[in-house]
Amino acid sequence: MAKVKFRLNDPRLAPRRTKMEIPGWSGTREPRANGSREQVWHCVPFSEGAQYGIELFYPYDFELRVTTRDGRLVLEADWGEPPEGGAEWPPFRRFGDAFYTYQILLDLKVEKGMAIRTEPHPRFYADRTDTVPIAVPALIRNWWPMMFFCVFKAPAEGRTHIFRPNEPFAQIIVIPEEANFELEPMGEEEAAERELQARRIYNSRPKLAAGTEWTSSSDTVFDGTYRHLHRAAKEKARNE
Repeated sequence: MAKVKFRLNDPRLAPRRTKMEIPGWSGTREPRANGSREQVWHCVPFSEGAQYGIELFYPYDFELRVTTRDGRLVLEADWGEPPEGGAEWPPFRRFGDAFYTYQILLDLKVEKGMAIRTEPHPRFYADRTDTVPIAVPALIRNWWPMMFFCVFKAPAEGRTHIFRPNEPFAQIIVIPEEANFELEPMGEEEAAERELQARRIYNSRPKLAAGTEWTSSSDTVFDGTYRHLHRAAKEKARNE
């Protein structure tokens, strides 16, 4: 099992593996049943993607509101006195008018050949208030000893991004430091095999979905085809 080691400048910034919060940003505990409102955790690909990384939490006791007014970025918070230890204060600052930064001072050490990449926290995609901070993707190599700052996209005119105490504001995923792959079209045999797989799933869908179909409160139809195949694939992998 791969390890990610961390070194903290502020113990309140301790990272953790990303978790789905139910109830919380990932929805309410509504069953997959007729009349329920669809939730992001109902979707297996989203749930797996959302829990793939490391989440970072806003460590301060006060709220920070980031707004764009008349084309100018405004950061509003009760910063108070600088903390002991000589940390830069305030830790958030404008980066032009289109971005802003957080002087995060977090060290995440990954294994050789790997890197860390910042990205928006998955709650950004489930948010309906347009207030979740938008972390800008950035890849940091493992030879760099500290993530000195994290960059965020500024909110649109009249919008406000809000950082609240103990609320996740960004996610980090661990990936190969080089994207060593090439895009190429499938050969005829491989393409035919994939097409056959797709047709078999399509033809078997009534059986695979039996007893799992439901219609949400917005009249969207769901079933458990992917979930059934997902469980079968994981079980097969464990037994190999």
